[in-house]
Amino acid sequence: MKRSEINAAIRDMEALIKEHGFELPPFCHFTPKEWQDKSAEYDEIRDNMLGWDITDYGLGDFNKVGFALITLRNGNQNNSKYKKVYAEKLLMLKEGQHSPMHFHWKKSEDIINRGGGTLIIHVYNDDNGELGTTDVLVNSDGRSYYVPAGTGVELKPGESITLWPHQYHDFDIKEGTGDVLIGEVSMCNDDNTDNRFYENVGRFPKIEEDEAPYRLLCNEYPAAK
Repeated sequence: MKRSEINAAIRDMEALIKEHGFELPPFCHFTPKEWQDKSAEYDEIRDNMLGWDITDYGLGDFNKVGFALITLRNGNQNNSKYKKVYAEKLLMLKEGQHSPMHFHWKKSEDIINRGGGTLIIHVYNDDNGELGTTDVLVNSDGRSYYVPAGTGVELKPGESITLWPHQYHDFDIKEGTGDVLIGEVSMCNDDNTDNRFYENVGRFPKIEEDEAPYRLLCNEYPAAK
C-alpha cells in the first residue's frame, strides 16, 4: 500500500469524524516528528497499539477491500501491566469498500453505526473454520433473534450488533447510502493473534514510501527515549 494512500485515508477519516462531531484524543494528532521525542510515559500507546491503523489486507486495492481504524483505548491480553479489560475503536468504511469475513478467537464486540450510511454485516456461525449453515443468533440493541446463515444484518445510524467469539462477520455498505463512521466497544483487542480470516489475507500492509507520513500507524512508533 502506498504511503500516499494511507495519508489520504487518514485525512478522509478525520473529515468524517469532524462531520459527525466526534473528538479524538491528543495522541491521534501527534506528528511523526513529535513521536521522536515521546518518552516512556506513552508506552501504553506503543504496547497496546493505540492510534491509526490503515489496511488493504495485503490485497493492494484499498478502495475495494480495506478499512481505516483508530484504536482509542485498549487493555492487553498478554501483559498484566495493563489492567483494562475493554477496548474502543472508531472505524471508517467507505461506500464500495469491503472488509473480509473473519471471526475472533476470544474477543466479543459491539459494532455501532455512529453515523453516515447503512452498514451491512453478514453473519455465519463457525463450523470448524468453515462458514456454518445453521441459523445465527443476532443480538442487536436489546433484541435477540435468529437469521439464516449469511444474512446481511443492516445497521442504520445509532443501531448496533453484538458479535461473539467464533461468529464470522464481514462489513459492507448499502449502495447509495454513503460512507459510515463505525464504533466498536469490545473486550481487549489483539490484532496479532485474535483474528481468524476465512480467506488468506494479511492484516497490516506493506508500505511503499512514495511520500512522507502524515501520521504514524500503530505499529510504527519509535521506542521511547
